[in-house]
Amino acid sequence: MYAVLETGSKQYRVAAGDTLQIERLEVEAGKPVTFDRVLLVNADGKVTVGAPTVTGATVTADVIEHIRGEKKLTFKMKRRKGYHKTIGHRQELTVVKVTGIKA
Repeated sequence: MYAVLETGSKQYRVAAGDTLQIERLEVEAGKPVTFDRVLLVNADGKVTVGAPTVTGATVTADVIEHIRGEKKLTFKMKRRKGYHKTIGHRQELTVVKVTGIKA
């Protein structure tokens, strides 16, 4: 059984026991979180597609920790002008472990 859920304007295909890094949630580490924006559920070959979400479907997960992602560097330069600038960004992430899917 797997589901496709949406959080942080991104979609993830998850199954029970999966660990994934999603955009930062305001939930303390060790606490459970419920995702109710489930777009698709596949229960042993029976696929249910939502319009836009599947009614009554939820995905439960436990928050493991809050981390920061790898640093992404961007370099800007204008040739022959002496202008160059380096910009860095680290995304705030939450690591969650999926515990169950309720269809």
